[in-house]
Amino acid sequence: MAKVSAIDKNHKRQKKSASMAARRARLKAIIYNRSLPIEERFQATLKLAELPRNSARVRVRNRCRVTGRARGYYRKLGMSRIALRDLASVGQVSGVVKSSW
Repeated sequence: MAKVSAIDKNHKRQKKSASMAARRARLKAIIYNRSLPIEERFQATLKLAELPRNSARVRVRNRCRVTGRARGYYRKLGMSRIALRDLASVGQVSGVVKSSW
C-alpha cells in the first residue's frame, strides 16, 4: 500500500491539471502559432510559466486504483501487476485464468 500522502498529492495534481487544462491549451496554441508576432507569443510563454507546476498533466502519476502503487501499472486495467495477480487468483477479474502445468 502506498503512502496516503503520496496518493492525496496525486489526486490534488489530477484535479489541478483538469481545472487548468483549457487555460494551458489556449496559451500553448498561442505559443505554437507561427503566424502571430513574437512579442505576443513571448507574453503567452510568460503567462504559461506563471501557472502552477502541478497544473501540468505531465506531473500526474499513474497509480493503482486498488493499492496506490505507482510502478508496474497496467493502463488498460488501471491497476498494478501485483493487485491484478491477487484479484485474478481469487477469481475477481473476468477472463483471466490462472495458468498451471
